[in-house]
Amino acid sequence: MKVSRRFFLTAGAATATVFASQFITSCSDQQPTPTNSPASTGNNPQPSATGEINIYSSRHYNTDAELYSNFTKETGFKVNLIEGKDDELIERIKSEGANSPADLLITVDAGRLWRADQAGIFVPVTSQIITDKIPENLRHPEGKWFGFTKRARVLMYNKDKVNPDQLSTYEDLTDPKWKGKIIVRSSSNIYNQSLVASLIAVHGEKETEDWVKGLVANFARSPEGGDTDQILGVASGAGDIALANTYYLARLAKSDKPSEKEIFNKVKAFFPNQSDRGTHINISGGGLIKNAPNPEGAIKFLEYLTSDTAQTFFAQGNNEYPVGAGIPVDSIVAGFGPFKDDTTNVALYGENNAKAVEIMDRAGWV
Repeated sequence: MKVSRRFFLTAGAATATVFASQFITSCSDQQPTPTNSPASTGNNPQPSATGEINIYSSRHYNTDAELYSNFTKETGFKVNLIEGKDDELIERIKSEGANSPADLLITVDAGRLWRADQAGIFVPVTSQIITDKIPENLRHPEGKWFGFTKRARVLMYNKDKVNPDQLSTYEDLTDPKWKGKIIVRSSSNIYNQSLVASLIAVHGEKETEDWVKGLVANFARSPEGGDTDQILGVASGAGDIALANTYYLARLAKSDKPSEKEIFNKVKAFFPNQSDRGTHINISGGGLIKNAPNPEGAIKFLEYLTSDTAQTFFAQGNNEYPVGAGIPVDSIVAGFGPFKDDTTNVALYGENNAKAVEIMDRAGWV
């Protein structure tokens, strides 16, 4: 399969935004047909014909191209893809209104899916296939969006500095024994906001604010960089413990760069709260756009994402955890070990987001 990218610059009211679309074609000597070759229509896809769906996606993983190709082979629906940042895509769909060609929005983090729902762009989907495959806590209560992969936000620790017997829960990170030893990215990051929002659901606002204050008091440095930077910081000694998603560590293990493999060898993942509610889980997911030109095809794609084939693509291609039962995870990810999930409904991450941000601001988590 050959994958090429075309980038388009779209001017907004105040800023310029880059959108990328993927054009996916077969490597066969024969001319590909619409039933086995999905293709993008560029930055301005036309409203869907019967055999096409238009997907707006903030997932920027090349491995997803195989998902689209396989869906076309199985169903005959051609996939037109527009890529961009999540908030930009949400705003674009809003501005396009009833004339939007978008059938689906695919994005990461329940907090972002909640933002999209608050913008009024989703419509509920009723599908027994989807509800049978996706646990209730990983989907919107009214079927407006669904989680198709799981993401565990765990403790990454320096194996030379931390005895895993010292680790236990997220709550324990406020213990004075960790003073000057914790590193984490900014409070503006949606992953951290969703973690705090989940704690609000479990403990309430007052106890969660006390926790955030205690966590900030134990920071080794001011928040900076992304999840990979936190793992690098732990490996280099900038801190002993970091909060990060597991797939970032798996990527380092698979890197062709010896320096990144060395980082992986210095850092280990620990799954908190195994003796009580379980480790914090987030999702990557999507929903049907209310003005979708081809809702039938779009729902077929949502159902396809729950299939064993698609779930295996997610697990093997991007080191995520499948939502489907019985799907094997990537071998590197499997090496992190089994763990118990927190089953708090991820929809609460969005509902509690504003409170979480206020608490983080008051506590000095910059």
